[in-house]
This record gives sequence, C-alpha cells and structure tokens, in this order.
Amino acid sequence: MQTLLNTLYVTTPLAYLHLDNDTVRIEVERETRLRVPLHHLGGIVVFGNVLVSPALMHRLADNGQSLVLLDGHGRFKARLEGPVSGNILLRRAQHEKAGDAAFALAVARACVAGKIRNCRQVLLRGAREAKSEDDAAILSRGANDLAASLRALPIAADLDTVRGVEGEAARQYFGCLNNLVRADARQDFALDGRTRRPPRDRMNALLSFLYRHADE
Repeated sequence: MQTLLNTLYVTTPLAYLHLDNDTVRIEVERETRLRVPLHHLGGIVVFGNVLVSPALMHRLADNGQSLVLLDGHGRFKARLEGPVSGNILLRRAQHEKAGDAAFALAVARACVAGKIRNCRQVLLRGAREAKSEDDAAILSRGANDLAASLRALPIAADLDTVRGVEGEAARQYFGCLNNLVRADARQDFALDGRTRRPPRDRMNALLSFLYRHADE
C-alpha cells in the first residue's frame, strides 16, 4: 500500500478499507496497517480482492474523490465518482471539434510531436552521460532518427500517417533503450522489443508498471 501523487494504491489481497471519522483505515486480517486522512487524498485505486465499506464509498463520492477498481492484473473494472459539474457550452464545443477532421489531425500531430520530443531528450541525455563511446553513438543515432520523425509529422496528411510516424518513432526509441541501462545491470533488464498484457521480461514489466501509475 502506498500513496503516489495523492492517490492511495491498495494491492494487498483481502485488505479492508473503511471510514474512521475523517480517515481511511486499512485493515488486513483485522490488524490496522495504515491510516490516511481523507483530505490528503485525491482518490483511491484498489487491485483485485480488496474490500471497501459502503460508508467510505459514500464519503468519497460526497468529497468528489474517485474510487477505481482494477483486477489483480491491473485491468480497469469500474470507477466510482460523485456528481460533477461542467460548462455545457464548453462540452458542446468539444463535441463539435471532435468531428472536425482538420482539428483532430492538428491535435494528433501535436500530441505525437510532444511524445517524440520527450523520447528524444531521454536519448540525448543518455548519450551525454554514456560511459562508453558505443553506447553514446547508438543513442545519438537514435536521437537523430527521432528528429527525422519530427520533421515528417507536419506533412502527415491523415491520422493513419500520424500513427505510422508514432509507431516508427516508438520502434526507434525502444530499440535504443537497452543502451540507457547501466552496463552491469543490462543483462538482467534486457529489453527485446516492447511487450505488454502481459509484459514478457523485467524491463517491460517495469515500463508497464510506471506507465500505469503515470496515467492515474
């Protein structure tokens, strides 16, 4: 059990979460393991067979705090949230823009460009800090390939082309990732391509774990 970015993640099987005044109390086999003040939390995420009391569910809904239910493998099952307010004019504008092909293409280009730029910065920093010339050369070459992908984005004429650029950039990035790992740990954390659901090696398991928590 841990709190990340004001979200409480509960992964202990058969844990029981219930409301204790203004505090979430977590018990395992009738033993209190953790107490967290509600005002410290933005939401709670539970994995697998974890029990949550109705009183706590109601308080979370009243406070505008979310409760997310995942299965034991981290797959989304359900989300509990209280009433939300919104600007109807904003929602209408969003729906109208969703049907605008030119707008969607521009947003997709911008999102993919941001992703590729971030990946490129990781490779460039790795090249600067590399302990061997071979690693530095591979990482620099990967950064140059990503720069070429960035140059291809503005001329991508449709969403399928943007997806293709994104996929090629991902292939280039993950192809260099082994060279970012410290040499003495490289064998234990070798990455043979990106795999998920399930991840097939330690590095992919680590990436999936970090990506999942970044999305919460």
